[in-house]
Amino acid sequence: MASRPTVSIRSATGEASGSLPLPAVLTAPIRLDVVQQVHKSIAKNRRQPYAVSEKAGHQTSAESWGTGRAVARIPRVGGGGTHRSGQAAFGNMCRGGRMFAPTKTWRKWHVKVNQGQRRFAVVSALAASALPSLVLARGHRIEGTEEIPLVVSSGVESLNKTKEAVTLLKAINAYTDVTKVSNSRKYRAGKGKMRGRRYRQRRGPLIVYNEDNGIVKAFRNLPGVEVVNVRRLNLLQLAPGGHLGRFVIWTEGAFGLLDEVFGTFDQASVHKKDFTLPTSKITNPDVTGIINSSVIQAVVRPANSKVTKRPWTQHKNPLNNKGVLFRLNPYAKTIRRQELLKQERIKAKKAKKPKTPSSAGKEFLGTLFAP
Repeated sequence: MASRPTVSIRSATGEASGSLPLPAVLTAPIRLDVVQQVHKSIAKNRRQPYAVSEKAGHQTSAESWGTGRAVARIPRVGGGGTHRSGQAAFGNMCRGGRMFAPTKTWRKWHVKVNQGQRRFAVVSALAASALPSLVLARGHRIEGTEEIPLVVSSGVESLNKTKEAVTLLKAINAYTDVTKVSNSRKYRAGKGKMRGRRYRQRRGPLIVYNEDNGIVKAFRNLPGVEVVNVRRLNLLQLAPGGHLGRFVIWTEGAFGLLDEVFGTFDQASVHKKDFTLPTSKITNPDVTGIINSSVIQAVVRPANSKVTKRPWTQHKNPLNNKGVLFRLNPYAKTIRRQELLKQERIKAKKAKKPKTPSSAGKEFLGTLFAP
């Protein structure tokens, strides 16, 4: 559907009320490797620094016993009367000791990502959101949706109530994806339950708007639904987990502003300085299909050529196969002919050479002791 020239606009009742031309950003090349790399780097910028206590493992007055006691020289806890007395301390191999290379809060937590790479990743994520196959592969429930990309009228930006938002999603057959999120709510495994992350759940639709006239308030309480301005599109929301194909619902104003925000293949963006959409190196990525097509093979393997009898995948060693050697090096045939003539001359010279007495005696002894 991303190749369609226009996209229908759905009203609050779900009926088609108009159409808009498809923005150029939704036909941009999709680079999964760029999206995953940029997402992994950007996601690291939200981490909170952590470290163990500087005193951990050193809160004891342990001293080494030295040599002569037939024990290791690791520091040992002094005193007496308890199991702790005489136990090794401080070392990372000891019970109750410090860890090796204790973590510090001044670790390098953030990763710098080039601006061009970030923009390329966002553009790829937007283009992937316009392909129904990728949206379905990501797990979104869009079977009942009329078309992808899904655009609703600008009047939706004036909604204030969650009840009105639910009615709209049901009218455009997008509420099934919200139900999926609600049913996926599970307890988190691990200590995150004690740190404000008790539940985990899937992601639902992403609502992209132009002006906030109440739309954020209307959709913010729906499970899995996120709302973002078209000028502040974020890769962490467009491709959660680095996976392409987020289900995006556009308002009419936001959809019509995409060419201005991201530009086209010919014109630069208004909001992003000197940025034009990346273009594909090849129009058809099916390289194997192109090579094996009848048009290409007719030129590579002419019908009247002898090459058709020999498979292209068969590789022969020139050192063992004389035919391949002579094709690669025509002079090798002359060298080979000269070598054969030289051997014949040597053989003929040996045949004409007279026999010596010693050689005659050997022949006589050979006849006597022959079996």
